[in-house]
Amino acid sequence: MNPVFCDSDALMLKECSPPVMQTDVTWHPTAFRSHTLGQIQHDGSELVGSEVTICGFMEANRGKGKICFMDIRDGTGRLQVFLKEGNVSDEELQNAQNLSRESTVQVIGEVAEKRPPKVAEGEPTPPPSYEVVAKSFNILAKANTPLPLGVTDTVSIGLDTRLDNRFLDLRRAHVDAMFTLRSRVLQYGREYLISEGFKEINSPKIIASASEGGTNLFPMMYFDTPAFLSQSPQLYKQLTVLGGMERVFEIGPAFRAEKHDTYRHLNEFISFDIEAAWMNDDDVMGVQERMIHHIWQSIADNDMDHIATINEYRESQGDDHITVDVPSLPFPRISYCEAIKMVQDAGENIEWGDDIESSHCDIIAEKYPGFHFIPRWPMEMKPFYIHHVKGENGATGQQLSRGFDLNYGRDEMTSGGQREHNVEILEDNLRSKGLDPAGFTFYTDGFRYGAPPHAGWGLGVARLLMVLTGARNVRETVLFPRDRQRVTP
Repeated sequence: MNPVFCDSDALMLKECSPPVMQTDVTWHPTAFRSHTLGQIQHDGSELVGSEVTICGFMEANRGKGKICFMDIRDGTGRLQVFLKEGNVSDEELQNAQNLSRESTVQVIGEVAEKRPPKVAEGEPTPPPSYEVVAKSFNILAKANTPLPLGVTDTVSIGLDTRLDNRFLDLRRAHVDAMFTLRSRVLQYGREYLISEGFKEINSPKIIASASEGGTNLFPMMYFDTPAFLSQSPQLYKQLTVLGGMERVFEIGPAFRAEKHDTYRHLNEFISFDIEAAWMNDDDVMGVQERMIHHIWQSIADNDMDHIATINEYRESQGDDHITVDVPSLPFPRISYCEAIKMVQDAGENIEWGDDIESSHCDIIAEKYPGFHFIPRWPMEMKPFYIHHVKGENGATGQQLSRGFDLNYGRDEMTSGGQREHNVEILEDNLRSKGLDPAGFTFYTDGFRYGAPPHAGWGLGVARLLMVLTGARNVRETVLFPRDRQRVTP
């Protein structure tokens, strides 16, 4: 049987229900379905007795002989379909009973209220639920057997197997919830930055020279010209601010050829990046903590059903539940000098000017387990474009910068700071990093005609998701991650 199309030629629009609002989304009829499963779950009382056309993945089928109960799923919910001899053809009934899990189907039928389950005396009656009594059943695409991984099973599956078969992994409820939350984080972060007057931009990802210095670059040929994949939108968002746009942000990819192989490093990642004129490092730390607070509050207000889905899976695996604890403002600020002293006081061998490693962050996190800033790093440890203020010196008399990190517990989330806006100092900084200012004239020329003081930061989306969802590996929060071993799918 061919699929039914819900258009003016095959099924008059008046026979399709009008668009229905569900969780602030308007679902219009499409060529293949008149309603989503979520619509029927949500508005079933109004649809009882109505004919609908639905589609989905077949999760399970039960019954032989004259009946078949089928559970199907689409991106909005799950629903039971009841097929009965006499209502559908013998061929359709047999096809339904023999169908492999995860095959896609289309059903035309009537919405009915399911018989309520028996409850013990004194127990509350559950809310009504609904099903579709099939009049027509069509297989759109059969799934091969066996499946590379179980979709509805609760057994633990290795991460490599999941990533190799991400198209199936995404059908699992808790994985779907993860990426729905990722979408929400992007949405809430974007809306907050816009509310503070930031304008969204897009910077090039093919560049002629390093954005931040160093050798962690992916080389490529741009026609006959050597080029690189961008490490960061850093230099371009600064040039945009110099052009007078004042406050800009980008949500986009960056590429770093770092040979890390850890739970929190990838070679391609998406980040929130902002830049703002007439701001210093303290000002943009305020923007960041307010944005994160808004994201967490919005999740707590609107998306706890997705957190519950993840928790249901975590419980099946013996893991603790995650909670969405909206962080208090302002976030703690522990200067680099204070952080070094905390680590030294704990008996660790660390000197001023050393990097603060993850093991050192564990010590700081004992007192500051949530989000906290570490500002005022030594200038020699920060990129050439970071600003410094004369007279701000550390324990050894070395120059302090206006650069900062944001950590959550032991993990770094952000680097940022106030930028140097004096072109002579910028060129000196480039030379001190072993870079030739002549290769950066596209950038430094923008500072020769009046440059406002400005500041900004970059915040990795995947690491933010790790905090929100309790994921143990950044690859869980990225659809198709790219690391040293993985370039497909």
